[in-house]
Amino acid sequence: MSESICPLCTADGGGVLWRDDLCRVVWVEDPDYTGYCRVILNAHVREMTDLPEPERCRLMAVVFAVEAAAREVLRPEKVNLASLGNQVPHLHWHVIPRFADDRHFPDPIWAAPRRPSRPRPGHDGLRRRLARAVAALLTPPE
Repeated sequence: MSESICPLCTADGGGVLWRDDLCRVVWVEDPDYTGYCRVILNAHVREMTDLPEPERCRLMAVVFAVEAAAREVLRPEKVNLASLGNQVPHLHWHVIPRFADDRHFPDPIWAAPRRPSRPRPGHDGLRRRLARAVAALLTPPE
C-alpha cells in the first residue's frame, strides 16, 4: 500500500487527542468500546523494527501513556494492546479498555460477540478527560 492511498497517511484516523512529530493519539468512535484509542505513527512505516531504536522506544512510551491514562480515567477490567496492520500496513497500536460486560469480553474485540451491543453510559466529557490525562503524561516538565 502506497502512502498516497494509505488511510492513515491521508487522514488522522480518528479524533486527535494528542500529537507530536513522531505520532498521534486518536479517539476511535466505537459505542461498544468507550475510550478505545489508536497510537498512529505519522510516517508510513510497516513494522516496529523498521524504526530506529529511539523512535521505537518513544512510540512505546506513548502507547504506555495512553494505557495509563485509560486506566486512570476509565478504571477498566483490562486494557488490550495490539499492533496488527494486516488490513492497513501502517504502523499503529490499538489501546482498548475492556470491561467484563463488554460485547466480546473476555475474547478479543475482533472475535464473534458473546452478548448484544450495550454502549457504556455516563461518560460525559470522557474524551476531554482522556486527552488531558494523555497530555499530562507526555508533556515534559518545564
